[in-house]
Amino acid sequence: MAEQRNIFLIGPMGAGKSTIGRHLAQMLHLDFLDSDAEIEKKTGADIAWVFDVEGEEGFRNREQSMIDELTQKHGIVLATGGGALIRPENRIHLSARGIVVYLKTSVNKQLARTLKDKRRPLLQTDDPRTVLEALAEKRNEFYDEVADYTMETDEQSAKVVASQIIALLDF
Repeated sequence: MAEQRNIFLIGPMGAGKSTIGRHLAQMLHLDFLDSDAEIEKKTGADIAWVFDVEGEEGFRNREQSMIDELTQKHGIVLATGGGALIRPENRIHLSARGIVVYLKTSVNKQLARTLKDKRRPLLQTDDPRTVLEALAEKRNEFYDEVADYTMETDEQSAKVVASQIIALLDF
């Protein structure tokens, strides 16, 4: 039996990585994994708590270890955290171990999708727009560097984007 390929979804928070990833995995009969959810499962605590107790550096260490572990699996769709690509090791593992799809979205759409989500520690501020713009400034180059393909997610449903990814990848 041929080895199954992996699809890794990258992009900023609110791009739809988890939602699109679930659709994609279901349509392709692959396992869906979310690196943040796997960290929560392993630690027994939510991401906000990990950030609060260990700081961003502690969280990024856990994330790096988890991405290394998850990308060694076969036949998965993996949704990564928005900041996963700031670590060079994560970029290397993702690039080498699967097809990387950058889900691109605007700051306006990110704001609309994350407005009431209290589980995003970096957005617990009086000015989330400025935070999202600053994150985009820092992270977009990493998304572009690693992406095999880029998909715009602003004006389409998650199911449509998943179907477009399948057509693009010729799975």
